[in-house]
Amino acid sequence: MYYILFVHNHIIFCAVNFVDHHKYNSNKRSYYGIRNMSDKLCRENGLSVVVPGKGSKGKSYAEYQAEKTGTSWKGKLKTTVDALIPQVSSFEELLTRLQAAGYEIKPGKYVSCRASGQERFTRLKTLGADYTEEAIRERIAGRRTKAAKAPREQRGVSLLIDIENSIKAAQSKGYEQWAKIHNLKQAAKTMNFLTEHKIEQYADLVSRIEEMAAESGQAADALKKAEKRLADMAVLIKNVSTYQKTKSVYDAYRKARNREKYRAGQEQAIILHEAAARTLKAAGITKLPNLAALQAEYEALQAQKEALYADYGKLKKKVWEYDIIKQNIDSILQADRQPEREKETERG
Repeated sequence: MYYILFVHNHIIFCAVNFVDHHKYNSNKRSYYGIRNMSDKLCRENGLSVVVPGKGSKGKSYAEYQAEKTGTSWKGKLKTTVDALIPQVSSFEELLTRLQAAGYEIKPGKYVSCRASGQERFTRLKTLGADYTEEAIRERIAGRRTKAAKAPREQRGVSLLIDIENSIKAAQSKGYEQWAKIHNLKQAAKTMNFLTEHKIEQYADLVSRIEEMAAESGQAADALKKAEKRLADMAVLIKNVSTYQKTKSVYDAYRKARNREKYRAGQEQAIILHEAAARTLKAAGITKLPNLAALQAEYEALQAQKEALYADYGKLKKKVWEYDIIKQNIDSILQADRQPEREKETERG
């Protein structure tokens, strides 16, 4: 048995931009950047890096523990529904049989059930795609079979499954058999990958991953610089534009005989002009830049940033792929060393 350490992050975002006072706009790119920093820290400290991929919907810790001990309300309801479907001829009869089995039924748009002693109702549709009313009716009519639990085969190399410590493998011999076949296929794909990429030594694999991680880091730095330059230019363009738009009002304000009265009528434009002028002066800009030229430079830099992001995405994909290969090799090597450890234990 071996243990894997994972790292999770607690991050606080400032909700408002101090330059233009716009609210922070959360997007996936922000999270990708954070994840990359977290992955880098894990690699530097010899910790496992979680490889993103498609999988089934996650469970809460409480639900996971309940399933593990066989006390999950959802798990029991699924088992009961699966057992009753071959015995009934209609959805309505299924509900009647569920009532006879001790379940309280709550009709409505989404039918819900509650077992004796259960605090809250459980909607049938929350049990999975095979348990919506429509799916259950199709299963009763024989037009639909329950989907296999085994995940779809991926085109690339995927992680080996730790069968020894897998709860699903312990609960299902069918899944255990599928997992063994899956591991054989992925082990073969892993070895083919190493051959195709001419990686003969474990040290070469580690070195290749470190090189790609460094390239990915450099690409991330270049992307950050481009994004910072774009942000700075956006502020500059905004201030130049504001300065130009409000200049005539500000000039009239300075020439007005009764400045106080004039300011009261044009206060917003005057405040914006003064703020823009202060910002430009603080930036060391004495001669107003050409706004059209700034906008053209901004568009060119935006295109450059998109190209950098595409390159960065390709590098990250490679790093993830090699991470899978390394984790598979580590699993294979660990399995090979296990008999030796057992012999050493017996000798001791």
